[in-house]
Amino acid sequence: MRSVPVQGSRPRFLIADDHAIFAETLRVYLEKTFNVVGVVLDGRALVDEALRVRPDVIVVDIGMPLLNGLDAARRIREQAPNTKFIFLTMQSDPNLAAAALELGPIGFVLKHTDAQELLKAVGHVLRGEPYLTQKLRAKDWVATKARARQFSKEMTSRQRDVVQLLAEGRSMKEVAGLLNLSQKTVEFHKHRIMEMFNLKSNADLVLLGLKHGLISVDAEPQGSDENLTRKPKKLTFPFLN
Repeated sequence: MRSVPVQGSRPRFLIADDHAIFAETLRVYLEKTFNVVGVVLDGRALVDEALRVRPDVIVVDIGMPLLNGLDAARRIREQAPNTKFIFLTMQSDPNLAAAALELGPIGFVLKHTDAQELLKAVGHVLRGEPYLTQKLRAKDWVATKARARQFSKEMTSRQRDVVQLLAEGRSMKEVAGLLNLSQKTVEFHKHRIMEMFNLKSNADLVLLGLKHGLISVDAEPQGSDENLTRKPKKLTFPFLN
């Protein structure tokens, strides 16, 4: 394993990925160089744990249940502005990468790349420099960043929460409980979203969640409301190569 030059004590890392085996493999790999202070499996747990342990760097997947990694990072950044982020994801969407870069000097790496690229991204981020995997460097980056800004502004934070949880197949009652809202309020948000985007069905709502990166195509359904079949994530372990 190539070392990453750092100053002072070892940086503290928090890992967020909804596949426990992958997350634990990543933890073992990173602990060879860094101090890993925890592993979490969903976006809401990530926000809570990040604000509790205050890591230097968070390595996070974008496709996370309950709250996607990008929105979780935005919420953490509001209360812990010095936290650094590396997005390690299967989603090769330049608009998502551009939206992530709105957070500042983050890293954006695809899961199927080798370990050396992850370490390269870590090195850049620790120096306060952004790192974007070569595959996602759009030809017209200005246009891509403009789309990313619109991508984030079309819905409020609460609406994005509702879309993600409903698109994951959760019931109105579950969504209301998770968001501390009444079922009537959740129904109002859903109705408003359906009107805003001219959606006709729950399937359209799922497609909206996919378009906005709130859920991933390989996420497993979480409830019984949707009879959707989705492919399980392919677990890759480049760190063992």
